[in-house]
Amino acid sequence: RCLIKNIHDQDYDLIIDLFSNPRTAVIVFNSEAKYKVGYKFGWRQLAYNIKVKPRGNEVHNIEFNLDSLRALGLEITGSKPIFVLNKVHREFAESFFNENGLNENNTIGFNPGGTWPTKVWPADSFIELGKMLSKEYRILLFWGYEKEKTEAETIRDAIGGNALIIPKVNLKYLGALLEKCRLLVTNDTGPMHIASALGVRVAAIFGPTNPALQGPFGGNSLVLKNDSLECLGCNLTQIEKCPYGLKCMRELKVETVCAKLKEFIDLPKL
Repeated sequence: RCLIKNIHDQDYDLIIDLFSNPRTAVIVFNSEAKYKVGYKFGWRQLAYNIKVKPRGNEVHNIEFNLDSLRALGLEITGSKPIFVLNKVHREFAESFFNENGLNENNTIGFNPGGTWPTKVWPADSFIELGKMLSKEYRILLFWGYEKEKTEAETIRDAIGGNALIIPKVNLKYLGALLEKCRLLVTNDTGPMHIASALGVRVAAIFGPTNPALQGPFGGNSLVLKNDSLECLGCNLTQIEKCPYGLKCMRELKVETVCAKLKEFIDLPKL
């Protein structure tokens, strides 16, 4: 039984702290929960009475999080992520596609934004790729924050008439639009995981993060990276800490990406 009300109510039987960062550890420590599950990170492990060995450098984040349930003695019967959509979400996506002359065969999604600048392929690269692909496909640009909308509009305008951006939507409607794309080209972001959970073909661009640990989960994906570098997966997600000027992103060639996409796009959807 898990009583989750307001974080200040402190009325819990069980708390599972998947972050186990300093802030969440302090909150859990000061709660009156009977069972406190968290990871063995330095002093923070003192906040928990059920401690989980962290395997962040060994297994995918999904398995890392599921370890918290294993620590409770629960049997894990499946690890595939699920992102639930209902009829209303899908009707919205169907209407948007119909109104804009889109269909599942001719639409490639671009997700050029991202919270961490170090994990973002340059906008100019998305523009060049979009110009190449828009000869055969329509390009649908996704965005979340307002700053991402501005960038998406810039990319759309540069690509030309075969590109458009999605309206302002919540994650469920965004997922329904993703579901109707033939392919999503994306940075390492939340929409990448949503698309993967929905069974969409995902071409994910990686540099400082490790796709084996943080990448799309499942077989319906393609990882795009600058294989000429030995520093991939360094996990240096702050620009000032990269000694190579983000070559992993800035020198990932559009021609290479486009060639790999054209091979991948004709694979049958799983």
